[in-house]
Amino acid sequence: MKTDNILYENIDGIGLDEIQEEYGTFSGKISNGRNTVSMNENEKISAIANHFEGIMRVLGLDLNDDSLKGTPRRVAKMFVKEAFSGLDEKNKPEITLFENKYQYNKMIVEKGITLFSYCEHHFVPIIGKAHVAYISKGKVIGLSKINRLVQYYSNRPQLQERLTVQIAEALKKAIGTEDVAVLVDAVHLCVASRGIKDTSSSTITANYSGKFINEETKNEFLVLIK
Repeated sequence: MKTDNILYENIDGIGLDEIQEEYGTFSGKISNGRNTVSMNENEKISAIANHFEGIMRVLGLDLNDDSLKGTPRRVAKMFVKEAFSGLDEKNKPEITLFENKYQYNKMIVEKGITLFSYCEHHFVPIIGKAHVAYISKGKVIGLSKINRLVQYYSNRPQLQERLTVQIAEALKKAIGTEDVAVLVDAVHLCVASRGIKDTSSSTITANYSGKFINEETKNEFLVLIK
């Protein structure tokens, strides 16, 4: 797609394989092999809307229709501000820690955290639950911050395996303990709504470290999240 806007010209032809693999350090700069384009939030929305409008036109949709004419910008805003907001490191939640005054030395479990993400292979939703546990080594984390970490790493094109590890590593770093368990149980719409169209299966991934490698501790966690 050609346009008079140099910003759009610079990003024409960029493939997914040319965008940084490490989404956690995405900076808003995209390289097309010739130069680097730095975009703020509004520029990203304009660029995505421009390209999405092109996709809709290729599909034969009428962009003059009242219901469709605002769709490219709506989709672009959703991508930047919501669905893929985890690509921008400035959206990473600030972690609040508290002293473990009562010396609670058992696992703390945050069960059934709602998870919405997008499969990076087809850009369709991943919908499920995350279950997170840790054992304090002197600090406890504000419970809502666990939910926010899950949300932050979910809000980007993802693989469930990578998402599970990212949540675990972020929690370990935040509270200074290796004693962390993360289990994700999710439905992938790339399986349920296309291809095999299997609506009855889900995918489970887990990451155990520290004391959770011990079978007794791991089994206690699994019983608690049932």
